[in-house]
Amino acid sequence: MATIFDKILDGALPCHRVYEDEHVLAFLDIAPLAPGHTLVIPKERRAHLHELSDEAGAALGRVLPRITRAVLAATGAQHYNLLQNNGAPAHQAVFHVHFHIIPRMHNKGLGIEWRTSELEDPEGLLSKMHAELAP
Repeated sequence: MATIFDKILDGALPCHRVYEDEHVLAFLDIAPLAPGHTLVIPKERRAHLHELSDEAGAALGRVLPRITRAVLAATGAQHYNLLQNNGAPAHQAVFHVHFHIIPRMHNKGLGIEWRTSELEDPEGLLSKMHAELAP
């Protein structure tokens, strides 16, 4: 099923474009948490970040700082959140990879409750992660 972002990429829905290149599209969120709230999506159509190719991930990483600087300059904000959710339990609503650049200003922006816990079995976790990252 096509997402709203697929429809934007296909030209079936309009958007307020902030930035575009061959791999990435950035546009203003139509329901912003703060002025300048911008969505940055890969043109590679995947639901979750871990499903992206290395090339699509690198393309996002290359432009996120530049787009963030533009958001800050345009809004005058000095603080911001960069948010990326994966899966419904993690609050993902549109199942196409996307990053939110959310300026924090004048009591507008993202509110977060951060519930910490104890680090458990770091050596076991590291062993599994290193095995996955091995060439």
